[in-house]
Amino acid sequence: MSDVIPGDTPSNHNQLVVPPSEQDHRQGSLNARVVLVEYGDYQCPQCGELYISIKAIQRQLEATLFGRGFLCFVFRHFPQPHIHPQAQKAAAATEAAGAQGQFWQMYEILLEHQQELGNGYLAEYADRLGLNVPQFLRDIARGTYLDRINRDIESGIRSGVTDAPALFINNIRYTGRWRVTELMAAIVATSH
Repeated sequence: MSDVIPGDTPSNHNQLVVPPSEQDHRQGSLNARVVLVEYGDYQCPQCGELYISIKAIQRQLEATLFGRGFLCFVFRHFPQPHIHPQAQKAAAATEAAGAQGQFWQMYEILLEHQQELGNGYLAEYADRLGLNVPQFLRDIARGTYLDRINRDIESGIRSGVTDAPALFINNIRYTGRWRVTELMAAIVATSH
């Protein structure tokens, strides 16, 4: 029995099946020359390393002729709770923060503190960001954003993602190395 979803063919698994949209968490315009989509897990060490690389790439691109409108970065949730027990709750924390206008701020804190994702830490981060902490904690406890997270996971699975991190550059799966130089070269090459 195959795991292929009806309508998908195995050849699709190097392509992003669900294109980036206004519903995605993104930095930059969807009309940018390069759209970089990451499927990530907040407790995954490689995702933490990739976060640092992507920030460096964003800074480098903004400082060059490419400018600010060149790259759009999209983050989609792909928690792997079987490996990372705090990942699902961390994804919910970013969504709860996002409901209060602080998605990217919480995203950064969680990736910078990957070993500190327990409930007490999440409440502390929410307080540090000036969020309504009781509402934030209620949203997480009630599973308010579970459907949103599951939609991201499902879109990743449909595109052949089996673990995080997974990157797509202009809808094509990136399989190269995660270092800044290789990733930057692939992003710039894709723009031509």
